Amino acid sequence: MPHILIVEDETIIRSALRRLLERNQYEVSEAGSVQEAQERFSIPGFDLIVSDLRLPGAPGTELIKLSEGKPVLIMTSYASLRSAVDSMKMGAVDYIAKPFDHDEMLQAVARILRDHRATSAAQPERSSAEGARADDKAADNLNGDIGIIGSCSSMLEMYSKIRKVAPTDSNVLIQGESGTGKELVARALHNLSRRAKAPLISVNCAAIPESLIESELFGHEKGAFTGASAGRAGLVEAADGGTLFLDEIGELPLEAQARLLRVLQEGEIRRVGSVQSQKVDVRLIAATHRDLKTLAKTGQFREDLFYRLHVIALKLPPLRERGSDVMEIALAFLSRQSKRINRDDLHFAHDAEQAIRQYPWPGNVRELENAIERAVILCESAAISAELLGIDVELDDLDDDDPYSEAHNPTSSTSMEPTEDLSLEDYFQHFVLEHQEHMTETELARKLGISRKCLWERRQRLGIPRRKSGTTAE
Repeated sequence: MPHILIVEDETIIRSALRRLLERNQYEVSEAGSVQEAQERFSIPGFDLIVSDLRLPGAPGTELIKLSEGKPVLIMTSYASLRSAVDSMKMGAVDYIAKPFDHDEMLQAVARILRDHRATSAAQPERSSAEGARADDKAADNLNGDIGIIGSCSSMLEMYSKIRKVAPTDSNVLIQGESGTGKELVARALHNLSRRAKAPLISVNCAAIPESLIESELFGHEKGAFTGASAGRAGLVEAADGGTLFLDEIGELPLEAQARLLRVLQEGEIRRVGSVQSQKVDVRLIAATHRDLKTLAKTGQFREDLFYRLHVIALKLPPLRERGSDVMEIALAFLSRQSKRINRDDLHFAHDAEQAIRQYPWPGNVRELENAIERAVILCESAAISAELLGIDVELDDLDDDDPYSEAHNPTSSTSMEPTEDLSLEDYFQHFVLEHQEHMTETELARKLGISRKCLWERRQRLGIPRRKSGTTAE
């Protein structure tokens, strides 16, 4: 049975969390501060430490080094993401915002314990601390050499797969929504392969007119069609000895798919208008945001080509599922854009950080980069506001107060006594009912560290009626 240490100075949350974890077959110990945890327990002996960020005395991040490599999950009620990002950089395995749902906490705990067991089993000769440092170093290598940013668990898993797949000549299919960085993964696979000194030829299949796609990919002979005044090598031939990256391969016409299949099966091409074939040595990496398996079933994509491509499949997560990576990527883009205009004083205002965290980014990394470039160009002061990002987020839902305000301790009211049986949902309900008579909805949401929309949704789910209008001015 995994043994978890909770370090939290708020009795209500600590007790509720302990009961939640014990009901789900975890052994739990608790402490109210880092000092108490040190005095009472051997911290490296736990399988997981769940700690509040802001504690009396030393902050929760002190437990990262005290845990000697055991995973630390940081809890924070602050609206600002900067402290959570800093925690991750210091070695925290993840963070979670308070108040959180039961399922959200249980999923995080299960995932962290599973990932830590897998890492320990795969590399038993290394200590947990060494393993964490090696993973960070591998991620940093990819970041520095290729430009992939992110340290969430799904991206660390992606880096591991890239390192395993890159040295081979296997075909790779990269799947993911538009703007997730599929070409960066293709470039990483090429740069870490034995073909790194040979060319990487990138082709966007959706950007070439259907009438020209075969000529562009496979070349043509003189007189092959009207306007072909001279023979020309195609992009597949240009990639000989290196890597051919076909982006949006789902847009490739069926005739071109048949020719591409021949390249993969026979290792040879035939230019348009030629009767002679020639050998090519090309590794193919393809990418798509479409479901090729479904397209194959409906006859829109060759099934035999799909299985040729699907030797190794890498799936990139959308930005909205990458947790704290979004802020890390945003800061990297801000630094890059600042250098372009020779400024070193630009930073995100608090509402901009909130907007970046809350917005779902349907256009993924590409949309984030464009929003930050726009904001940097339009910014007239050092602080970039949420409004300058030009994204569709309700500004009233953003927390505009200091992240280190009394929001950290919404239960400080003496009328709310800790109750051992209080669940996390009870905690939310008690707080709202107690304070809604003298707080606006915006203030309630701010104290709880959530948006007004989230507050409304929780009211609906828990059946908590909103106070009568007119009690307090919004």
